[in-house]
Amino acid sequence: MASTDSTTVAKDGNDLAGLEAGLDALESRQAYRTPFRQTFVQKILPPVLAVALVLAVWQALVSFKVVDDPTKLPAPSAVWDVVRTAWLQGELLGYIWTSVSRGLLGFLFALLIGTPLGLIVARVKFIRAAIGPILSGLQSLPSVAWVPPAVIWLGLNNSMMYAVILLGAVPSIANGLVSGVDQVPPLFLRAGRTLGATGLKGTWHIVLPAALPGYVAGLKQGWAFSWRSLMAAEIIASFPDLGVGLGQLLENGRNASDMAMVFEAILLILIVGIAIDLLIFSPLERWVLRSRGLLVKS
Repeated sequence: MASTDSTTVAKDGNDLAGLEAGLDALESRQAYRTPFRQTFVQKILPPVLAVALVLAVWQALVSFKVVDDPTKLPAPSAVWDVVRTAWLQGELLGYIWTSVSRGLLGFLFALLIGTPLGLIVARVKFIRAAIGPILSGLQSLPSVAWVPPAVIWLGLNNSMMYAVILLGAVPSIANGLVSGVDQVPPLFLRAGRTLGATGLKGTWHIVLPAALPGYVAGLKQGWAFSWRSLMAAEIIASFPDLGVGLGQLLENGRNASDMAMVFEAILLILIVGIAIDLLIFSPLERWVLRSRGLLVKS
């Protein structure tokens, strides 16, 4: 009888060990390098083909004289010549840096304001009832609407640019964090209180990590609003002392009726926006998803 019991115990122990090993195997991630061919086919080739298709259609419209007025639709080669000239003259990076430095610094200010504002709105019912609808209304307000009052209040300077960025980005960041906090499971909050994580400690260790997906989505949207707000400010509030950013370059092309310069500015604005998303926000989003087991590296 004792032998039978010991055999049963041993068998149960082996079963538990096997179950534990299986769970560990499920939780472990395969750490191997993705073949370059797979990376090329899945991630590099599709956007390259999309760009090639756009350029082909663009060139066809010019070559077959669907649009036969170069002042309305210049050839891709004409736009490339303008870009190349700006590069050779040492002006191209200056255009980009003027706008990118303003955009990133303004977004950083918006982040420092929008994060605590979002937490307060999400956690304090009275404040949420008071200013929650205002934040939603500000988020839907076109950024260009803030340029005239900002110019009147602050004048034609960089402070005006940053004010327009803040008014465009802060509501998006705050609302994104509010949405993330609203989606935190109540069980997490109760478990945190049980372990003594209350007040600021609970906010830092429980609420913010759990609300991170919504917060990151708010950051991406906040950057989009920052960039759009800055371009609107640079287009409308042009002044020599402000330097020439991408928005000012676009306005200069319009004033000179130079469509090649206009297309140059549009392409640079688009490229910078995509680059910031690919270099900063997409890796951040993948890290958040992977840390929650929602994205497994293959």
